[in-house]
Amino acid sequence: MKYLLDVASLELSPEHCTGCGRCTEVCPHAVFVIRDKRAVVTDRDRCMECGACVSNCPSGALRVQKGVGCAAALINSIITGGEPSCGCSGSSDTKGGSCC
Repeated sequence: MKYLLDVASLELSPEHCTGCGRCTEVCPHAVFVIRDKRAVVTDRDRCMECGACVSNCPSGALRVQKGVGCAAALINSIITGGEPSCGCSGSSDTKGGSCC
């Protein structure tokens, strides 16, 4: 699954990565792989900004603005029973295709 293109707030600082691989274990969308003993973001547009990687990174090499975007809007709408609202147009003119 991909979300809107080029909007995920995920940032990786390779110089801080120790290559422990925790991000590869906890990411629900396999956004990371380990190459040459460091994490690499394979497809940033697959990031749902859940924050699991940031919460589990022992070296602080990752940053993401969790709880925002289309995925958070969908989760919040399920929890509250309201309509999802992430601020995007939600129409087919979005670059990534489907959205809430």
